[in-house]
Amino acid sequence: MKDTRVTFKRRHAYSTKSNVLKVVKTPGGRLVGAYKSKNRAGPKCGDCKNSLPGVKHLSSFSYKNTHKRERTVSRAYGGSRCAKCVRQRVVRAFLIEEQKIVKQMMIEKQSKKAAK
Repeated sequence: MKDTRVTFKRRHAYSTKSNVLKVVKTPGGRLVGAYKSKNRAGPKCGDCKNSLPGVKHLSSFSYKNTHKRERTVSRAYGGSRCAKCVRQRVVRAFLIEEQKIVKQMMIEKQSKKAAK
């Protein structure tokens, strides 16, 4: 029977999340261990806490080596809020402005009535 054991390359002997080896066979037929990198959670929407589509899931350190188009989405609140939450914000702001206009019109109407 062939030996399928692989030893750690780094000086870290414990089986932790950051020290996971995948056994890989080289073209020469030897078995070596390749270190697996952890899966990243990726950026989340600040309002609804859902994962942001269109933004790469990387470690916070490796974002500095990526292009800006991979870190953001070309929209208002691009890499920070999801499209649904941005839409809600726009609609809310519009309705608040409309409410202010209606309130102003009511005040003007009341003042005209009082003047007569």
